[in-house]
Amino acid sequence: MIDKLQGIEERFEKINELLCNPEIVSNQEEYKKLMREQKNLTPVVEKYREYKKYDETLNESKQLLDEGGLDKDFKELVQEEFEQAKTDLERCSEELKILLLPKDPNDDKNVIVEIRSGAGGEEAALFAASLFRMYSMYAERKGWKVEIMNENPTELGGYKEISFSVEGEGAYSRFKFESGVHRVQRVPETESQGRIQTSTVTVAVLPEAEEVDFELNPADLQIDVFRSSGAGGQKVNKTSSAIRVTHIPTGMVVECQDERSQYKNKDKALKVLRSRLLEIEQQKQADEIAGTRKAQVGTGDRSERIRTYNFPQGRVSDHRIGLTLYKIEAIMNGDLDEIIDALITADTAEKLKAEE
Repeated sequence: MIDKLQGIEERFEKINELLCNPEIVSNQEEYKKLMREQKNLTPVVEKYREYKKYDETLNESKQLLDEGGLDKDFKELVQEEFEQAKTDLERCSEELKILLLPKDPNDDKNVIVEIRSGAGGEEAALFAASLFRMYSMYAERKGWKVEIMNENPTELGGYKEISFSVEGEGAYSRFKFESGVHRVQRVPETESQGRIQTSTVTVAVLPEAEEVDFELNPADLQIDVFRSSGAGGQKVNKTSSAIRVTHIPTGMVVECQDERSQYKNKDKALKVLRSRLLEIEQQKQADEIAGTRKAQVGTGDRSERIRTYNFPQGRVSDHRIGLTLYKIEAIMNGDLDEIIDALITADTAEKLKAEE
């Protein structure tokens, strides 16, 4: 581990030198790339330097104790310093192991979230709208930008499906654990007898793919233009601006009708298609690596039931890590950090176990 850390520190110093080079500064693409690398290495280098400081203190105090000849008070002081340095060194070592874990290359990316109502009819569609509101409020707390890509609303204000992008640093690192089936237990607004109904909604979280990540071949695309549809009234677009893109090799279809501009809808649809195809490609690669799924806390399987929202009891349970919180109102208002932090901690623990 020490050899690896020394190599990282040397690379960090080299990057700092390069960032002062006028040729690099004038090359914006290279400059941005180095700045990103510097940012990723900074916490590791800072922690390694802290580790070296404690290691030096430990060795100095050990040397003094081994030499002997110290008066009682000074010996106690050195012994205390030795014990403290030993504790700090052990803590620092564990923190470095976590920092050295392979980083998900998608963590810093923006995301595209797709929410689809499942079992439960109109109640499932209404809960899909509730989840969209929850994620929008969470993104707002983080200072991230939310933009609807496509929506298929119902007359009662729900969504058969809705897809939206979230733009912000580290968005994928926080949203990626939301992929899967979300179950809701509550008395529907349409229920006159007060009976609790169980419904499901499926959430898919995709890292936003840039053109350099996944290049689409225009020959593989069939693009159709049609008139937007909606829940009725003013939501219906009278012009043919909606776009349907079909990826011929896979048969994958993406529609976008949120914008009044054909070009904007096409751009959004291609963004979603590119992200879906990249996810399929990355999943194939992940499946080829032995034990990958075991070192994840359910971040990919859309058929996995991950969470239950029980409104009568005011609780939210995440089934992957056995976490139950009795704060459903706060969670539905975007207070998701406690759940996401717990999922990240569990995921890190699994990865450490796999490394060992």
